[in-house]
Amino acid sequence: MPEQFTHFDAGGNARMVDIGAKGDTLRQAIAAGTISMSRQAYDMVRQGTVKKGDVLGSARIAGFMAAKKVDQLIPLCHPLAITGANIDFSFDDVRCAIEIKAAVSITGRTGVEMEALTAVSVAALTIYDMCKAVDKTMVISDIRLLRKSGGKSGLFVRPSATCYIETEQENHLVGE
Repeated sequence: MPEQFTHFDAGGNARMVDIGAKGDTLRQAIAAGTISMSRQAYDMVRQGTVKKGDVLGSARIAGFMAAKKVDQLIPLCHPLAITGANIDFSFDDVRCAIEIKAAVSITGRTGVEMEALTAVSVAALTIYDMCKAVDKTMVISDIRLLRKSGGKSGLFVRPSATCYIETEQENHLVGE
């Protein structure tokens, strides 16, 4: 039997999935995305000379805040008590792009894919906001789930992704 959409009832009406009978398990997700910009804006971010301040530090905090508020943004998401989150940035000097990766974990009854994807999205939007005075042509792209684990559906790893989360002390990301 093909997989069914879980957020619709038999009549096609939207519903919030009942997770009450599910057991708590360790669930983790890693998402990524890219923001490309002009050479001038890119160099200013790298050198820390953007007038609004610490671009990546602000983007990291914004991503954390967004991950904690997904239930207020996405209508059918459950409120979650996230147990860990990490956001890393890497620079692509050739493309003048910043790759954003977010790892989110929880011990709970539902996954954290939306939290990781939202963290990446809001981190990218924060970079855009802080750099738009220099470059309004920036492009946010390729927001995607790289990996998720836990729950009934188990492990998903995007083909060609080689990333993981260490959970002993702090979430760490390794390249795609």
